[in-house]
Amino acid sequence: MVESFPMKKVIDDQGNLVMASERELIDQDLVQTAYYHMYRIRTFDKKAKSLQRQGRIGTYPPFEGQEAAQVGSALALGEEDWLFPTYRDHGAMLTFGANMTRTFLYWNGRLEGCVPPDGKRIFPAAVPIATQLLHATGASWAEKRKGTKNIAIAYFGDGATSEGDFHEGLNFASVFQTPTIFFNQNNGYAISVPFERQMNSKTIAQKGIAYEIPSVRVDGNDFFAVYFEMQKAVNRARNGEGPTLIEAVTWRTGAHTTADDPTKYRPKELGQDIVDPIVRFERFMKNEGFWDEDFAANIHQEVEKEIEAAVKEMESYPKANVEDIFDHVFAELPNQLASQKDTYLQLLRGK
Repeated sequence: MVESFPMKKVIDDQGNLVMASERELIDQDLVQTAYYHMYRIRTFDKKAKSLQRQGRIGTYPPFEGQEAAQVGSALALGEEDWLFPTYRDHGAMLTFGANMTRTFLYWNGRLEGCVPPDGKRIFPAAVPIATQLLHATGASWAEKRKGTKNIAIAYFGDGATSEGDFHEGLNFASVFQTPTIFFNQNNGYAISVPFERQMNSKTIAQKGIAYEIPSVRVDGNDFFAVYFEMQKAVNRARNGEGPTLIEAVTWRTGAHTTADDPTKYRPKELGQDIVDPIVRFERFMKNEGFWDEDFAANIHQEVEKEIEAAVKEMESYPKANVEDIFDHVFAELPNQLASQKDTYLQLLRGK
């Protein structure tokens, strides 16, 4: 079955073009935009890990190593499309227009972190596994019924394909030919469970066969492979040709979250032969004459300033009202929770 879904690749690990036919689709604006976003979200990710270790935000799920997949997919979307992320897709969210301060606030446990900028259709990150596939299918179906050309993308990991919601989402999207893109980032592990223990299938792309959904397998560390295949899927969806399943094979370089220790379940040497997607992209830029030292230096400086300003703004927010934990779930607070709230408030007041 692997032979039926060959890995689509545009540049190799050394940044050389392996699909010369794609060269005419690549210009300086695309290259510089992609580099900016990949560098920006990588720097955000590193800062977030540092903040967590300092106790300034809560548990955090790093996405280092998945920048090409997240940026390549998000850049292919239109302004009025819908984005349904998992808890590891804040890189895609930031690329699509999420506010950086609010993204930091989310990982600081703040409700404000779930609110997208005006006009941006970005759902809060889905922590329950695979639920967002149903939401994306429903949103795209609504767009189809309204007669728009807007589409929805659902991000998910390889572990999500073991959930019933994955199959229900694909089945519904297939039956109603919804303009949905199911974007899988196969990073090799569902928390601590390796891909080969998660399923007997050799690929995730092949799972689309049962639902008559066009499927493709791409090198998720190759920005261009992701971006160009996403464009094809987006065009199909807008033209009323239904959903697409994309498997982007990538690698999570670090832990599942900052509360995880990958040395407990991943051999130390595993993944060491995988070239960093940003290094790979920089090699391409230098090989093809797109590299500009001044441009890169300016981007690095601009991003550093933006991130430091976002952290400062995040930490300047007034303290959250702890009563919000209790007050916005039930119309009438059950006695047990009312007692817990009273006890908690007394502890806060030092009684």
